[in-house]
Amino acid sequence: MLSGFIKFILGFFLAIAVLIGGGAAIGLYFMNRTGIPPAKPVFSNDSPSVKAQAPKATEPKGAKPTPGTKAESSPSPTSTATESPKATPSPKPLPSGAYRGRVSWSEGLSLRSQPNQEAEKIGGVGFNQKIIILEQSEDKAWQKIRLEGSEQEGWVKAGNTQKVDEQ
Repeated sequence: MLSGFIKFILGFFLAIAVLIGGGAAIGLYFMNRTGIPPAKPVFSNDSPSVKAQAPKATEPKGAKPTPGTKAESSPSPTSTATESPKATPSPKPLPSGAYRGRVSWSEGLSLRSQPNQEAEKIGGVGFNQKIIILEQSEDKAWQKIRLEGSEQEGWVKAGNTQKVDEQ
């Protein structure tokens, strides 16, 4: 009778130990799985190639209804001809050494008042936004930019912009 009671007690403690050990192993497994960040989702409007194709797809649709009305189609090219020169030049002429570019960092950039990390944030620049690169800092770690179509200027971290060919 005493040996049966000892076997029961040992079996009970062994079962408790197995349950605690298994619970800890499962807990650690799920904690490690949630500690890994998921892959960043890619949306169709994030890709520059999709953005470039979208206006081409909408232009033919807009062109189909207008050929039936020839009176409306003739002012339309005139208005687009007047709009394109307004969109291309910036408010200020480009200084020597400046060039057009775009933001290539997918998160966007912080616009700072001075070329250092501790400087005041004066704004932000979104992904793929058109900019004008005015100059680089002496250590080539920062670039002074102007937002295209605006007078706002500031400094961004170098290497996060890409030169755009002017057409």
